[in-house]
Amino acid sequence: MSVRAPATSANLGPGFDALGLAVRLYNEFHVELRTDGELHIRVEGEGAGEVPLDGRHLVVRAMREAFERAGEKLPGLDLHCVNGIPHARGLGSSSSAIVGGVAAASALLGRSGPGGGPDREWIYQVAADIEGHPDNVAPCVHGGYTVAYRDGDSWGAARLTPDPRVLPVLCVPGWRLSTERARGLLPESVSHADAAFNAGRAALMTAAVCGQTESLYAATEDRLHEAYRAPAMPRTLDLIRDLREYEKLPAVVSGAGPTVLVLCSVSEGHARADSPEITRQVDSIRLRAGNDWDIRPLHIEPVGVRTPSPHP
Repeated sequence: MSVRAPATSANLGPGFDALGLAVRLYNEFHVELRTDGELHIRVEGEGAGEVPLDGRHLVVRAMREAFERAGEKLPGLDLHCVNGIPHARGLGSSSSAIVGGVAAASALLGRSGPGGGPDREWIYQVAADIEGHPDNVAPCVHGGYTVAYRDGDSWGAARLTPDPRVLPVLCVPGWRLSTERARGLLPESVSHADAAFNAGRAALMTAAVCGQTESLYAATEDRLHEAYRAPAMPRTLDLIRDLREYEKLPAVVSGAGPTVLVLCSVSEGHARADSPEITRQVDSIRLRAGNDWDIRPLHIEPVGVRTPSPHP
């Protein structure tokens, strides 16, 4: 069984723990059942030589939880991970591992959704429970642009199709930042004025991403989390300030950081990385960022996690 789960960028500025976008950068997980009950793990790409190669591996933990939810015991596995998503950069690498593991387990358990594809609703519920917040999980499962929320004892998500004129550009630094550290800097309470400001901008973000692209700059303003995280990633906030102030580009912290997300757009048609409008914006980003950032124009992933048929 092979599973491909995309990278995601969460928050998108004002949509803290709610808004997310899937992009075309992936982790791939190849799973084969073993009859001897043993667990063998290989990791290529991001995280190779760093992540545990035993039952603590996040994909294995997610698969085990999914099997237990179904009343089954996880069998022995050969797990081969080919990781393209950088770790601890605010690009949803952990959500990709969790969603990929749950999706693989779902397929191996014989679960399917409408039309015979992945059972996305079950995958989403289990994965969001494991992750603890749904903003990265929702776009990883469903693709596109998502609004995620808690709904009683379960999780809800609305998936929308982004305007084709929008192209995410990721500025990925060489340094890392743990989500736990970034969250630890947030205050326990914020002012009513700041909460109201972000509510308006988060609502505007949905309109901007899904059609009113001229509103992207205003929609990406935040007062709830980015400034509080500056002590942990000052260069990230400096780059965002420069891109917004001098280039008038809608730049935000991607997830918990330290990656910067810029929502570039074209005036009409479809945004392509080689289009003149996007090229000019990317050149401006490179000029402001310098050589310490990996600038990656990426298209939006429209589908989310994919579970092809098992290998013959």
